Amino acid sequence: MKNTLKATAAAATLLYLAGAAWAQNAVVTIAHVGPTSGSIAHLGKDNENGAILAVEELNAAGVTIGGKKVTLKLMAEDDAADPKQGTAVAQKLADSKVSGVVGHMNSGTTIPASRIYNDANIPQISPSATNPKYTRQGYKTAFRVVADDTQLGGTLGRYAASTLKAKNVAVIDDRTAYGQGVAEEFAKAVVAAGGTIVAKEFTHDKAADFSAILTTIKGKKPDLVFFGGMDAVAGPMMRQMKSLGLNVKFMGGDGICSAEFVKLAAGAVSDNQVFCAEAGGIEGKNKAALDAFKVKFKKRFGTDVQMYAPYVYDSVQLMVAAMVKAGSSDPVKYLPALAATKYQGITGPISFDGKGDINGGALTLRTVKGGKLEELAVIR
Repeated sequence: MKNTLKATAAAATLLYLAGAAWAQNAVVTIAHVGPTSGSIAHLGKDNENGAILAVEELNAAGVTIGGKKVTLKLMAEDDAADPKQGTAVAQKLADSKVSGVVGHMNSGTTIPASRIYNDANIPQISPSATNPKYTRQGYKTAFRVVADDTQLGGTLGRYAASTLKAKNVAVIDDRTAYGQGVAEEFAKAVVAAGGTIVAKEFTHDKAADFSAILTTIKGKKPDLVFFGGMDAVAGPMMRQMKSLGLNVKFMGGDGICSAEFVKLAAGAVSDNQVFCAEAGGIEGKNKAALDAFKVKFKKRFGTDVQMYAPYVYDSVQLMVAAMVKAGSSDPVKYLPALAATKYQGITGPISFDGKGDINGGALTLRTVKGGKLEELAVIR
């Protein structure tokens, strides 16, 4: 009997210790998805690094969820900015039962992936997808922390017609969900502000030769050319515009608002010729927090922030904050806390409307001056 009691006590002790060890070492997996291969890998890696930094800092500080100390694990995936690969990755993450997803970067991958996450009840925060459709599908799991194309394209269209006084405007898009969406909103705003769309042309997101469409556009004598697409295409397009003598103002959305665009278009850009808008805006006291983030980001990764890394960082932080508030990393249990979040991030205050869009989303207008992007204004 004594031996039985001893064995029972020993077993109970082992179970207790095992339970204590699990409590100390429970792992919560958050995924990040972005294009870390292909022509815009520099932007995808920038986003991924924002997620890495957030997870490292949270683990260093210590995270307790529901009374248990947890270790956060980042599952980083590459969607190559390809919708097919994006949905395959989304299914992989759903099957892996991750607690949440930050991503995807592009609207073209974010939108189809969002259905898979919704079916699996996995919260998804996009730090950069701007096509309005993403949050208008009725999915309770979809959130975004930047302004959408209605704001982005609309603001740029009004700025082109009213401030830059562009009367005749040519529009090119790359046929992606992002490029086509922002171009359409831009064109609508130009017309509403009294301008005329003299040409609508399209290319694709891996194109390198634009001579035919640019020659057609030149014949229409535009004051301004708008491109809906990414920097990897916009840079070479700008160089070809110059070689054809199409020396007019050039405009695009956040896809071209990067240091990489300036590098790719080197020698083809005059001061105040290029205008773009980033789907986010940091002002006032938040600028100090962003500056501090940029310093530690460069120290950690040896490179400057490209564009949306701060929004990824905030997305991971607020997702974990929602888990802590709900006392659970179970997506179903912490989703209501995420939807009701009021979080002060380095990018500013974050809260969501009924669709999952950020309240009071900002835009940052920029131009290229002296070979660098220069801020013109933050608009809400």
